Amino acid sequence: MWNINKTLPHESEWTRPLQNIAKPPSVLRYLGALPSERTPTVAIVGARKPTAYGEEMTLKFAFELAKCGIIIVSGLALGIDALAHKGALDAGGITIAVLGNGLPTIYPSRHQSLARRILDNGGAILSEYPENSPAWPSNFLERNRIVSGLSDAVLVIEAAERSGTLSTAAHALEQGRTIFALPGHITSPLSTGCNNLLKQGATPATSVDDILHALKIMPEQSAKSLNTKSRPTTDPESLIFAKLEEGLTDGDEIMKSLSLPASDFAVAITMLEIGDFVVSLGANRWSIK
Repeated sequence: MWNINKTLPHESEWTRPLQNIAKPPSVLRYLGALPSERTPTVAIVGARKPTAYGEEMTLKFAFELAKCGIIIVSGLALGIDALAHKGALDAGGITIAVLGNGLPTIYPSRHQSLARRILDNGGAILSEYPENSPAWPSNFLERNRIVSGLSDAVLVIEAAERSGTLSTAAHALEQGRTIFALPGHITSPLSTGCNNLLKQGATPATSVDDILHALKIMPEQSAKSLNTKSRPTTDPESLIFAKLEEGLTDGDEIMKSLSLPASDFAVAITMLEIGDFVVSLGANRWSIK
């Protein structure tokens, strides 16, 4: 059982930027551990029902940024938020979830296991609301100012034209944060919000290096960090890696031997490839890199 801790924004170096936002929270309640010092932090937000492209890019950016020691902040919501937390965790990084309800309730409830991973990996689940406060719809728009306020930059992955996600970008603009948007297909409704942000001056996010430059982190540091690995530690990535070590190379054979659904295999093998653990041999055949 995790204890609910309390802090004021000025009492923690990492939360101190919240003192200067509009309507700063009077008190912050949190489970887990807040970062002990101000570390580069990026918020990743987006649609609750993303496309496959949005899912893949969220995992990629969250994983690579976390590998560089960057803290990932999001809202634990369905879709992009949850994937941002997962990508950071898969990289062994720290991620912070900001809720729109009171602790210790985890909302949505289906993210109980994800919340546990966040806490077990040294992160925190944060809320400005009194304990056991319900998740009113208006709370989610209010909490977006905290998501952006805690961050040095905000990355919007996918958003419809009138998406609530865009409120986070609006808060980020007001707070002087750098806004990144993932360019999307002009015919996709979930890319309309991002493409409009780009028209309005947001920076295109075409690689993790775009964000590293804005945070004044050298890309060379990124490459070095991404290459300092031993072996994957998260299932099903570790299980697939073990099969590759045994000499299996065919993806279908690996899925069959692990009784792994094709969708889970696709996500896991993508994360292994992003993490520079494996290399594609073509025709769904893989090898340890």
